[in-house]
Amino acid sequence: MSVLTESTLRAKLKNLEIKEFEIEKGVIITPSARQYLQDKNIKLIYKDEKSKEAKNQNIQSEPKGFIPKYIHINGGVFEKKPEHMTQLNKNKLVAKDHKRIIFRGNVDSLQAKILEVQIQCKSLNEMKVVKELEEVLSYVRKVLEAEVVESEFSIKSLIGLNYVELRAYSHNPKKHLNTDHIIFPSCDMGPVVVALNALRAQSREVEISAYQAFKNGEGEPTRMDLALALNRLSSCFYIMMCKYMAGKYK
Repeated sequence: MSVLTESTLRAKLKNLEIKEFEIEKGVIITPSARQYLQDKNIKLIYKDEKSKEAKNQNIQSEPKGFIPKYIHINGGVFEKKPEHMTQLNKNKLVAKDHKRIIFRGNVDSLQAKILEVQIQCKSLNEMKVVKELEEVLSYVRKVLEAEVVESEFSIKSLIGLNYVELRAYSHNPKKHLNTDHIIFPSCDMGPVVVALNALRAQSREVEISAYQAFKNGEGEPTRMDLALALNRLSSCFYIMMCKYMAGKYK
């Protein structure tokens, strides 16, 4: 077993400026050698301790494994959702101005407007209108659900009329409701008709945004179920306007 003396240290460290002195484990260090190292502020390191320390530092410095939580619809992965993006479906991310996100915003705005009109009709004691608007609100929410979960929209009727009847009534209110077409809505028709007309106009905007959001490279619609549902929705609001003018909510 070797011995490290002060004289040996002086010879080895002559003219050297070091912070550490490395020795093999098991080497005997004389008291004067230890004092010499202390006086020089030199740290004594055993070889296997240094290698263990270096290994620990390497382990700590290794980056944690990247676990992707989100994926971009066009490729790429994210650990955290960027502020300018939102979820399209499950963990798929798109920019917030994606056409499907715009469509969802339009549907959300329509729901909010329906609720406003319901409050207005309640204050006017038009409870039959409120009741039909509740059915319409549920219908609109199902449209949004079908879009988000990417399922087929299956409801084929509104306010007691199927899709064929909705189209027929809206095209010929004179025959079915004994009232003329409302070509130019007027404030003289009252707040209920004006409010229903606002819903009709807003539903047409939602319908257009659906066509913009769902079409292939050739411009052909890919969600005809939603397109048809929204077309009949605007017909429904128009029929409600005609029903009100015909006194059907009395």
